[in-house]
Amino acid sequence: MKTNSLNAVPSTVASPPNGTRRGYNRFLLLVAGLGGLLYGIDVGIIGGALPYLEATSGLTAAQLSVIVAAVLLGSVFSTLFAGMLADWMGRKPLMILSGLAFVLSIPIIALSHGYAPLFFGRLLQGMSGGFVGIVVPLYLAECLAASNRGKGTGIFQWLLTLGILAAALTGMYFSYHVQAAARILSTAGLLAVENQAWRSIFWVSLPPGILFAVGSLFVTESPRWLFRRGKRDAAYAALLRSRSEEQATLELREMEETAHVQATQKAGRKVRDSLLARKYVVPFLLACVILFCNTATGINSVIGYNTAILLQGGLSDLQAHWGYVIFTAVNFVMTIVGVSMVDRKGRRFLFILGTAGIIVSMIVVGTMFLRTEHESIDCHNLLQASVGPDQQLTLRFDPAEAERLLAQEGSAAAGIRPDRASLSVIYSYGGFTGTTDYVRSDNPGAPPVHIVRSAAVPANKVQAFFQAPFANLSAARTAPLRIVKALIAPVPNTAHGWRLALGLYAFIAFFAMGPGACVWVALSELMPTRIRSNGMSIALVINQLVSTTLAAIFLPFVSKYGYSSMFYLFAGFTVVYFLTVVIFLPETKGKTLEEIEAHFESHGAHA
Repeated sequence: MKTNSLNAVPSTVASPPNGTRRGYNRFLLLVAGLGGLLYGIDVGIIGGALPYLEATSGLTAAQLSVIVAAVLLGSVFSTLFAGMLADWMGRKPLMILSGLAFVLSIPIIALSHGYAPLFFGRLLQGMSGGFVGIVVPLYLAECLAASNRGKGTGIFQWLLTLGILAAALTGMYFSYHVQAAARILSTAGLLAVENQAWRSIFWVSLPPGILFAVGSLFVTESPRWLFRRGKRDAAYAALLRSRSEEQATLELREMEETAHVQATQKAGRKVRDSLLARKYVVPFLLACVILFCNTATGINSVIGYNTAILLQGGLSDLQAHWGYVIFTAVNFVMTIVGVSMVDRKGRRFLFILGTAGIIVSMIVVGTMFLRTEHESIDCHNLLQASVGPDQQLTLRFDPAEAERLLAQEGSAAAGIRPDRASLSVIYSYGGFTGTTDYVRSDNPGAPPVHIVRSAAVPANKVQAFFQAPFANLSAARTAPLRIVKALIAPVPNTAHGWRLALGLYAFIAFFAMGPGACVWVALSELMPTRIRSNGMSIALVINQLVSTTLAAIFLPFVSKYGYSSMFYLFAGFTVVYFLTVVIFLPETKGKTLEEIEAHFESHGAHA
């Protein structure tokens, strides 16, 4: 039965028992939480798999950076269209689609042989994450009653961190497996085990994707979306699944009254639902800056490269994986702390506390790396002499090779132990530059340093333009190999590695308690209702572009300038974050969305 009356409600829709509503609300939060779990797995799964992927894939540092960044790149594309798709096809179908995309990405990645299928699988995985990041918060906001909305957002973020922790524990399990194999197998056998390890890590992440896709089939469509499509009875039935009859009736009337007011205003041409309307510009730009800076703290890079950072800091392979597990556990626990405090202490307080702590943590970690990097020596002349007539270089950096290089450098290398040294090479073919990963002499399973033209010189003019727009591609295809820099540095002791890990734990604790717990809440509160879908898409695209850029340049930047410069850069971005929050962000605790919108409208009127 349909009616146009604002006061009438459908009388043919049966109200489910109260116990059924409670059960459905729990199921709804579980499905939404599985969406957060997938988002966390998208971010965290590469951390445990990356060391074995590096050892067995034969990919260059630049290619590995792109593989890490492919998830973020996929998120950019899907986030750009997620709001439009959610409005066109509905929230529920898009949730199902995102789950199916994740399920499909796993076999593509795990069965891949070569760069292209691995990149495509990670890109698809990222697209799934981008859809989830938009549609699940939208769905929760539109389906949950006001009394449960904060808890729903908290569960999404909480299970997101659980996904990262689960990915770390999976990597930890396979690290033990690889360590056991290293004691009894030859180098070739160990490489086979490592190759199987990174594939298995991705296979293990498949069940949550299946559960999310199946669970999304059994939730109702968003009542707000149904109402906007003219399906009033279906919207009322959807409300009744999670609310009492009185609550459902009240919310349906509010939807009708809001629609009536908007229709009247539109007919009278009194408003413009545009991002450029005065009362929308300030909160929209503030949300964009917050999301830009949120990623520019380095959070995704530190998660994705955490094991590699700890390895270079002085921990062994097994210790670095344990360090990563502890890192993700701190993230998980401190997220609970932040979610529990956000309604008591306020968003602004937690943002300020979190960003201040991040700045101090990043400076401490960068300084610890700087001390080690100052002790490094450059042996590029020695490696240049080893370049073959085919303009390639292959070098196994083991203790014997480290001792040979250090001996030829003489007294300058006296403080570096051959059995505990690292090597990173920067090289060029014409105007195109490449970098290798850090290789440790005490890692018998590490692949040799292998420099070939294809690792630095792009395959076509399009790639060449984005990589080095002013370089001559034709000349680079015949140019000789030039070793620009070959840095041998001491690998710090284990105690140094754990002290550095403590600095990273402080970083993630402050991030999880502050920006991590507040950013989703702030985004949904800052965006006015009329532009929330499109505004969230645009702001999150900016966020994902920053993530993609940082992930893509991380390894080459670190190889050229050192970890210290990277962490100081993260600290600098966080200073901008801190100042933005202190100067521009109002406290929104306890305020309705209408009060927040009125604050920015008043601010614009007096600007």
